[in-house]
Amino acid sequence: MKKLSYLCAVMAISYSTNAQYVEPEKADKEAAKRKATEIVTMPTLKFDSLQAKRALALGTGKIVGEAFTRKKNGYGMKVLGKVPANKIQIQLFPVTPYFEEYYKLWSDKSKNNPKKNKYVYMDKAAIRYRIDAITNSSGEFTFPNMKPGKYYMWASMNYSLSYNYNKYTGSGYDGYGRIDYYSPSSYNRDFSEFLEAFVEVKTEGETVEVKLK
Repeated sequence: MKKLSYLCAVMAISYSTNAQYVEPEKADKEAAKRKATEIVTMPTLKFDSLQAKRALALGTGKIVGEAFTRKKNGYGMKVLGKVPANKIQIQLFPVTPYFEEYYKLWSDKSKNNPKKNKYVYMDKAAIRYRIDAITNSSGEFTFPNMKPGKYYMWASMNYSLSYNYNKYTGSGYDGYGRIDYYSPSSYNRDFSEFLEAFVEVKTEGETVEVKLK
């Protein structure tokens, strides 16, 4: 009887465990629903890996550049003064017929609009045929050994700016009336910028300078 009771208890625990349903988090359910209703567009041209490989073959040219954005004031408007792209990754793609179609689709807001859950995607194989570079703290970067051809580069730049202002701390009165008091204060704002540029190396051995902003 004891063995039978023990076996029944184990089976009851096992059944109870297997029958449990864990409710997904609300954010996870919303993400899954959004993913299921995505409208995806891709280029109609078939990606040619040999063409991309030839376009990225070694050459004697060089692309040197500076990646940066302009400072923004407290209202989000760009003003004078550079913010260098510090230690960010830059991706460079050869401008093949496949990429040209992709970029045209990507630039079309009727097809690529995240607010409306519309996206333009590149073939997974095409994403791998690229060259990456990392900027230094001044935003400078180099792509060496480039052969003549047209290229597209992009980067995502995240940064933070600090702003100073006078914070109201209270009021008082003297013989002339009310006095408002302020003290120096500051706050930070985070920004994210999309940087892109097209560049062409026209001849072997040429050094091309570019501003990625």
